[in-house]
Amino acid sequence: MRRIAMIVALTSGLLLPAGAALAHEERPVTFPDGSGTVPVLRAGEPDLLVCTSDKADFERRIATFSAELKQRNLDLFAKCQKSGVRNLQEAVDQVSRPGMTIALLPGLYREEPSRAAPTGECANLPARWSSWGYQILSFEQQQKCPHNQNLVAILGKKDLQIVGTGAGPLDVVVDAEYRKLNAIRADRTDGIYFKNFTAQRTTFNSLYVLETDGFVIDQVLTRWNDEYGFLTFASDHGLYTDCEAYGNGDGGLYPGSASNLNDGRGHDVPRYAIEIRRCKSHDNALGYSGTAGDSMWVHDNEFYNNMVGATMDSLWPSHPGLPQNHAKFENNKIYDNNRDYYRHTRDGTCAKPPAERGYERGVVCSQVGVPPGTGILVAGGNYNVFKDNHLWGHQGAAFHLFGVPAFIRGESDLAKQADTSNYNRYEGNVFGVSPTGERRPNGRDVWWDGQGTGNCWQGDTGASSPAVLPVCAAKAPELSGGAERLLAEPVKIIKLYLCADFSASDARLPAGCDWFGASGLGKVEAQLALGGSVVLGLLAGLFWWRSRRTARRPGGPRAADGGAGAADDGAAVSDGGAGMSDGGAGAADGGAGAGAGGSVSVRRGHRLIVAGTVVGLLGLALDVVAAAVDSPAQAGVALLFMAAWWLCLGTALRAGRPVFGWFTIVLGVLACADAFDRVVQLIPLLPLGPGWIRGLVTGFWVLCAVVVLAPRRSRTAEVASAETGVPA
Repeated sequence: MRRIAMIVALTSGLLLPAGAALAHEERPVTFPDGSGTVPVLRAGEPDLLVCTSDKADFERRIATFSAELKQRNLDLFAKCQKSGVRNLQEAVDQVSRPGMTIALLPGLYREEPSRAAPTGECANLPARWSSWGYQILSFEQQQKCPHNQNLVAILGKKDLQIVGTGAGPLDVVVDAEYRKLNAIRADRTDGIYFKNFTAQRTTFNSLYVLETDGFVIDQVLTRWNDEYGFLTFASDHGLYTDCEAYGNGDGGLYPGSASNLNDGRGHDVPRYAIEIRRCKSHDNALGYSGTAGDSMWVHDNEFYNNMVGATMDSLWPSHPGLPQNHAKFENNKIYDNNRDYYRHTRDGTCAKPPAERGYERGVVCSQVGVPPGTGILVAGGNYNVFKDNHLWGHQGAAFHLFGVPAFIRGESDLAKQADTSNYNRYEGNVFGVSPTGERRPNGRDVWWDGQGTGNCWQGDTGASSPAVLPVCAAKAPELSGGAERLLAEPVKIIKLYLCADFSASDARLPAGCDWFGASGLGKVEAQLALGGSVVLGLLAGLFWWRSRRTARRPGGPRAADGGAGAADDGAAVSDGGAGMSDGGAGAADGGAGAGAGGSVSVRRGHRLIVAGTVVGLLGLALDVVAAAVDSPAQAGVALLFMAAWWLCLGTALRAGRPVFGWFTIVLGVLACADAFDRVVQLIPLLPLGPGWIRGLVTGFWVLCAVVVLAPRRSRTAEVASAETGVPA
């Protein structure tokens, strides 16, 4: 186990640079104590009114309202002109007790008084700067300088309601115009309720809820932000309902570091911290993003036309609640998440100031490196359940799962390095068919790196990588089949390490990663396969050439000096030839009959090597093709072809090189086991997949083969040199 732990540590160390960048930095936070409740919308007259002075704009906005709603807004507008305020922040500042309601009348709220650059002490706050260029301010600093980062700052208010009075969210718009990190920040605001308005155009996110026990986001629209539409963090008893988000550079919905109330439990969950229902998130980098998105219930939503429909992960340090656990996705529609917004990074659009990028015209500047064409991606999560979702039209994979060693999140304890991507269940999902019956297949239904314990899938998954998956039993967390692997498949680890080198700030798109456009032989998997095939193909050719040269000698093997040995490389492919060594090729006491028998043995060995070489070269070529087109089934067949070569070669070599011959046969058996594990059934009880074992053994075999094939002087030449004094 200590050796296994060291392997895990070394592998995690390789991946560590990939997690050095931060997606989102926040002050140290504390989870709520969980004593709150989900707030309920209160009826009755508002306590505070907010409206603009532009009557013409107001009348234009309410022109199509129903007669009742139109009259209601006209009455409120007349009252607001006398006793209301013109900016939302002014109303928030007037909140004097818990349980108040602010009504936002139709209009555009630019919050001009909040836009001024900080001055005096606020311009020189003693706080750390993040890698994204903003300061990490404490709650007290936010109170002291509320508009350093926020257009509207709601700090410490309890049971507050902010409700738009229009017919829909677009009738009331709070617009930061890229002047602030956040349009609206609600910090330690237990019981807050947001309803029926739009927040937009920030350099971070539109609506930010932090360290809050009890919140509702109801019929709110967020759009066109550098990072997130909605961000809720370190909160509990939350509800997103009937919301919408689009045009965001990270997640449209980001319920990060939700209260970690189910940590340590299995699939028996008493309640969830946050519920998300009936929302639409589209045309973002990620429809849903949840670093440490713990105890989430996400149901009856639509995630479409993003790069990835939804992600949850354990990638980023300093997020409480890691590793991510206990998200439940059910009855969601997740489709056509094939956007490739990296083109805006390539052409320099995302290097411009945010206001000049064209977010309003469909530009999205992705802040994250992800595989476009993915439905749901889990990067290091545990005890997640994906049930009865419809996933269709993805060019990549409907489900994507890989492990994340604890080193990535800054934990060095060796016992934790394989503590992610365990006990995730995928059951009852519908692949490649919309709810209306339209057939829109996914490129593949599952992509899994192979790491983890207790992960299982439904039995009707289509094309997947690997080609076979553990199947869920009726009751969690039981499995039918299954595996417990400490490390992912080696080639997939290399791919993930390479792809993780994405940097939005440096406009770095890793070459060789198909996430960013690499294809065919340009992919790192194909390049690795090609390099290995060239080396093994060269060795196969050399073994064949040695065997052919020996087999074509007149008379075959001949005894020399009383049967002391076969001359000139040995009659039976000495020094790594088809079957015999310098010790003689079936020569016995110099007898001619022995020579004839040796000749038969050489020809038989040569035929084995020829047949094995042909099949092996086909397998090596197929392995490259399989990597280029990402076909696990073809990769399995390629392994069987290579196994046939090693078995034939080893059998031919046993007589003359018994140790190396048997070693080669063992390698062939390992290749068969690897193929079986890939395309038939995962072999249980193996902490490392056969691919790891075969890969390590193959590397050592190549070194041995080079030694075996190295040319040596024949014994006849040595004798002649000794007699004449002339070097051979």
